[in-house]
Amino acid sequence: MRLVHEPAALLAAIQGARSEAENAFGSGELILEKAVIDARHVEIQVFADSQGHVIHLGERDCSVQRRHQKVIEEAPSPAVNAELRARMGAAAVAAARAIGYVGAGTVEFLLDGNGRDFYFLEMNTRLQVEHPVTEAITGLDLVAWQIAVAAGQPLPLVQEAVALNGHAIEVRLYAEAPHQGFLPQSGRLALWQPPLGLEGIRVDHGLGEGQEITPYYDPMIAKIIAHGPDRATALRRLLNALEQTGALGITTNRGFLIDLLRHAEFAKGAASTSFIPQFFAEIAAPRPDARAIGLATVLCYARAARACGHDPALAWSSNGVLASPFELGCNDESLKGEILPLGPAGYRILLNGAALDITLPDAGRAVIAGEAMDFRAVFDGDDLLLKLGALDLRLSDQLYRPRGGDAGAGEAELRAPMNGRIVAVLAEAGEPVVKGQRIVILEAMKMQHEVTARRDGVLDSVPVKPGDQVATRQLLAALKPLESGA
Repeated sequence: MRLVHEPAALLAAIQGARSEAENAFGSGELILEKAVIDARHVEIQVFADSQGHVIHLGERDCSVQRRHQKVIEEAPSPAVNAELRARMGAAAVAAARAIGYVGAGTVEFLLDGNGRDFYFLEMNTRLQVEHPVTEAITGLDLVAWQIAVAAGQPLPLVQEAVALNGHAIEVRLYAEAPHQGFLPQSGRLALWQPPLGLEGIRVDHGLGEGQEITPYYDPMIAKIIAHGPDRATALRRLLNALEQTGALGITTNRGFLIDLLRHAEFAKGAASTSFIPQFFAEIAAPRPDARAIGLATVLCYARAARACGHDPALAWSSNGVLASPFELGCNDESLKGEILPLGPAGYRILLNGAALDITLPDAGRAVIAGEAMDFRAVFDGDDLLLKLGALDLRLSDQLYRPRGGDAGAGEAELRAPMNGRIVAVLAEAGEPVVKGQRIVILEAMKMQHEVTARRDGVLDSVPVKPGDQVATRQLLAALKPLESGA
């Protein structure tokens, strides 16, 4: 899908959408529609049997989206009252009946900002990712219903018998980097601890520690669903579940989901399809705070000491406790300070002139500046993967790492942001290009990613062609400076 604001952008949008459609569905046919701006995305779950009975099971609000893909879904919609639900439900049932539909389906609508008018978007002829929120508020097993209807059995309920109880909210845990334009991620899942056993929480996933997340499928890796007697309870339970979820080794949107759910606009039920573009237009990379820096330092220090056969709590000299320098790297940032052992499981971190005391009373639990906090940590080679609160971080010990490297190489070399397939090469070696010009289009996880020139120059080489499979960081093109006078 492409939103086009100006006529000059139409051709490129059509070309991109057609290419994606041909690769994903084998057809380049497109539909041009009027854009309904700042709407709510509200869909109706319908069911129809072979005896001619059609009912709906209420609505789901799927307005919180990025790249026109859903991130948060909830039922019922905060924007829909009983009268509107009846009208939208009747329209969805009429649409299914008009085509003689049989099975589970979802009729999607855009609800205008006035809260009254709604427009048909599409019908998905299947169960959707977000069907668990409907199951939660109806108490029904929609998968069992789908199988029964396919076997020719009649629907077990009439419309009047459908009851909606409580509220449910679902989030999609994606393998993606929100701070890099939601770029999909692939790699090894070094730690996976879903929030199991919590009241009102359901987790749908097929993950295991050590599993490779490949670039060949959609980046969604799990769904976390919360149900409660009201929206506030469901929201509170979901936030708690996300904070207890551990997913380390690849970048995910866990912290971003927590930020979305905590936002005042979402909390009051006012989020529309423009929610993320409006309130999260700029998303910063996860940055460690003093607590995360201190805890990471303790974990790295203790590991290094034990690897050398030392007890990390017994660092001392004739002048007293021995302070050791540390330098951690995180997202190209260098974090420096000192660490002092204070006895068994106790440490003091000196950072930017301030002292921070940390003890580790139990595995997975730390007391930082007097506050008890749960954490998850695992080492991936020499890198520490750390989950603390809403932060998921990759930190490395920089103290003895050699410096150097060409600072300009990043601009001169265009490398694959992830594993994928080359679908288009838009320039040739020897051709002059300008900053921002599209050079290569890469397809991964059902989406296309444009690789553009980071500076003006001349293409020195383009060692890939359409159809090539490339790995993360593989060279796609190299630039050399424009010749003087060119």
